[in-house]
Amino acid sequence: MKYAVQVYSVREHIKDEKTLLKALEEIKKIGYDGVEFAGYFGADAKTIKAKLDELGLVCVGGHIGLDDFKKENLEKTIEFQHELGAKAIGVGGAPHKTMVDCKHTGKILGDAQKYAMEKYGMKVYYHNHTEEFKPLRNKLLPIDVIGSYCSLEIDSYWSFHAGVDNYKFLTEKKDNIVYFHLKDGIDGHPKALGEGNNDIPAIMKAAKDVKLEWVVVENDDPEPTGFEDITRSLKYLKSIEK
Repeated sequence: MKYAVQVYSVREHIKDEKTLLKALEEIKKIGYDGVEFAGYFGADAKTIKAKLDELGLVCVGGHIGLDDFKKENLEKTIEFQHELGAKAIGVGGAPHKTMVDCKHTGKILGDAQKYAMEKYGMKVYYHNHTEEFKPLRNKLLPIDVIGSYCSLEIDSYWSFHAGVDNYKFLTEKKDNIVYFHLKDGIDGHPKALGEGNNDIPAIMKAAKDVKLEWVVVENDDPEPTGFEDITRSLKYLKSIEK
């Protein structure tokens, strides 16, 4: 099992290309094997990939906008991600409040995945929040509608906060899930891993049982700083390894 971190967790430390590259150095120093980006701060793919290779980090993916996957932008998007070495790329959220929204979002991502898979074997995923587990008027879940078109990255805290049995859901949907986001929290407020009431050991068991290569650590509201927060999270993960 390899650990990546969503770079959004340390966003306070990043203002431009220079600080992005410095953040990658710190992430590696802390002990992570990979990163999932949330913006590139003006840096081109060649510059970022060179830094990743220098550090021995892997780009597992990134969160970009839904518009980046539209037909007119798709080739540029996928070429950028391919140069980074990403095996998957996705959105951190997109319209999903109605059936029309879900189908629209799903179709854009599904068409993008078809293109990316044919060209580079790259998957395209949708990342959930809590609302995607609230039934639509027809009683279908947005996460299931969108997931019928494309791959998924399941944020395990927002699913937990929605009342989902994570182990059951993650193992049942394994064929359509590219990554788990490992996140903890209390009453809808994200915390470092081991500091909330999410069942992280159960999620890690699911990851092992479905043979995921990567899990991605994220905290939307790190304390007191992003680097300190993700350090505590990794220390916790190491403490529960079996």
